[in-house]
Amino acid sequence: MKVSVIIPVYNTAGEGKLNFCLDSILHQTCSDLEIIAVDDASTDESPEVLKEYAEKYPDRFHVYTHEKNSRQGTAKNTGRQYAKGEWISFIDSDDWITPDYYEKLLQKAEETGADFVGCDCSIVREHTFTPGNPVTLYTEQHCGVLDEEKHTLHIMECGYMVTKIYKRSVIEENHLRFPEGIFYEDNCAGPLWSVHFTHFEKVSEPMYFYYQHSTSTVNTITESRCRDRMTAMDIMLKSMKENGGLEKYHDAVEFRYTELYFVNTLFSYMLGCKEKHIGFVKELKKGILNNFPNFRQNPYYPRIKDAEQKKMIDLLMKSTMGFYVYYSALWMYRRMR
Repeated sequence: MKVSVIIPVYNTAGEGKLNFCLDSILHQTCSDLEIIAVDDASTDESPEVLKEYAEKYPDRFHVYTHEKNSRQGTAKNTGRQYAKGEWISFIDSDDWITPDYYEKLLQKAEETGADFVGCDCSIVREHTFTPGNPVTLYTEQHCGVLDEEKHTLHIMECGYMVTKIYKRSVIEENHLRFPEGIFYEDNCAGPLWSVHFTHFEKVSEPMYFYYQHSTSTVNTITESRCRDRMTAMDIMLKSMKENGGLEKYHDAVEFRYTELYFVNTLFSYMLGCKEKHIGFVKELKKGILNNFPNFRQNPYYPRIKDAEQKKMIDLLMKSTMGFYVYYSALWMYRRMR
């Protein structure tokens, strides 16, 4: 078996999303694959859809069911336990892939000896194989045998885990898993997993279609989800400390933590949450300063290119109340214009 495709499923039957995803995998030019769908206690028609596919493709399609919703990380871990393929791939159940997705990724791996391979993606808002907004996830600097410089780059810019295939032997040898019970599990696992692989290559085509809609995680901001991202990065930091990654790649880990735990969470919370609390901002500020008090001196900090955000971060470091009042007033002013 070449590839085990793991699909965490939760309430994606509507509008044919789940069917479109599954059909794109079943109609691959590479047929040496198994599909492992893990239903994470869906409350819509997803279980019925999965049952139909399992009955139609009994040799290739396997379904496992969670009695309690435990988030994508748990579902991915469940799928990984049953995977038999030489390679493992993760696909979100409302996304889809081009017909030659696995053929081209596997060909690249065989030609180069890479133990994980990725591609670019298209962001789309309708079910189509016409490329939408293309996103280049990896550069030539990411590729090749991973020395310290390339590992640093993969920690800071790990792309999307769903746009890669991973050698299963590396996953098993290093007991790699996803954090469970939270959103943003890839924010944690992406950089953590990358330090255990030795050779990355890419196919410079947008072969993965990332479907954005109103219920996508990226479009749904709540304080609870912001806390999940904080938790994901705390798990990442703890694991990096334990495996020596923090010592070896300190600046890269500090930047990644700063970017996701602090910067992205702060501004998505202030912009996207309907109910905001200054106590949450204080907690976020305390968390970054406890772990990386000099984060603004990090050599990669200039990669955060939004000058206005950095100006507001400087204000926050001086006064939490000053930041909160200023940002709230600015948000109201811009909304009224």
